[in-house]
Amino acid sequence: MTDWNEFNFNTRAVRAGQVRSDEGEHSEAIFPTSSYVFKNAEEAAKRFTSSELVGNIYSRFTNPTVRNFEERLAALEGGESCLATASGMAAILTSCLGLLKAGDHIVASKSIFGSTITLFNKILTKFEISTSFIELSDITSWQAAIKPNTKLLFLETPSNPLMAIADIQKVANIAHANDCLLIVDNCFCTPVLQQPLALGADLVIHSATKYLDGQGRCIGGAVVGPSNLINGDILGILRSAGPSMSPFNAWVFLKGLETLELRMQRHCYNAEILANWLNEQDSVQKVYYPGLTSHPQHEIAIKQQKRFGGLVSFEVANQKTAWNVIDSTRMISITGNLGDAKTTITHPATTTHGRITPDQRQAAGINDGLIRISVGLEDINDIQADLARGLLE
Repeated sequence: MTDWNEFNFNTRAVRAGQVRSDEGEHSEAIFPTSSYVFKNAEEAAKRFTSSELVGNIYSRFTNPTVRNFEERLAALEGGESCLATASGMAAILTSCLGLLKAGDHIVASKSIFGSTITLFNKILTKFEISTSFIELSDITSWQAAIKPNTKLLFLETPSNPLMAIADIQKVANIAHANDCLLIVDNCFCTPVLQQPLALGADLVIHSATKYLDGQGRCIGGAVVGPSNLINGDILGILRSAGPSMSPFNAWVFLKGLETLELRMQRHCYNAEILANWLNEQDSVQKVYYPGLTSHPQHEIAIKQQKRFGGLVSFEVANQKTAWNVIDSTRMISITGNLGDAKTTITHPATTTHGRITPDQRQAAGINDGLIRISVGLEDINDIQADLARGLLE
């Protein structure tokens, strides 16, 4: 078996994990099958009930195409194992249910995706798992929030949608000093720009729907980390509860990984130009982008990221102005998705974070004038011109 650690990132992105069938296919095959045929009853019994014979059992939790995606993403993140799921939210839920029990406590950043806040506040509470939300970049807050029953620290960096940065290494040190695990959502940076496991994180979460796909085609998620965590109770949740990735989606994500590094470089290039341009507009009150020297965690971003990512958020006067900017665009897509080749625009307060309470939005720093741009691969001059229609009125 090839040791992909011997190869550089772009080679792993194109080739890691593939096992060719007897047909000798060059492109990875899709295995659209729900079940598998065994040679005899004894082989079936060993596959189902023991570790003596490893192999495919049922596509809810064993499928060659999905496994190919899992092995490739693990190779890119520097993890031992990966578990693919039906969505990014499914990856978070599966991880939490596998690692936690009733009475456990999570410390999470306030600056996380609105659905993740809802998951922690409304779903995990049904299992008597509680969460304390703290300021992402305030290291002292992480330590202060830990309780005797804290088992897990959870963060996104950069955060959604304000692009705040956490010092992963410092948060990891706090987690481990208190016998806790650290999970980092690496959706915005991808392993091209940031590798949290190398900085001390225990698990990495992905919404493969975003940059890993890169063209807005499929829904999927993944969790990457050491085999003892991934292949224990986390896999047990997926095997029994079934939040599984489809083979077709896994194949699409495999194709996305092949061009991930190339796309991320262009996303970053366009976003860096756009952030500086927005910073010069009179109608823009504030720009949130780690690549700006004015960003409060700019130096941390330099330390732990290769570049600054493809998302830019900015504030205008109020919701009416924000909606006017959004509605004045002709090319940019008005949608809540991100990480697409096409530039997208959204109003977080009424979309991605619309289901959380006004107090929770205020705590997360999301006001009514905030606009989030996922900067795509189009010509940057056209992106600027499209935004200028509403900004320069």
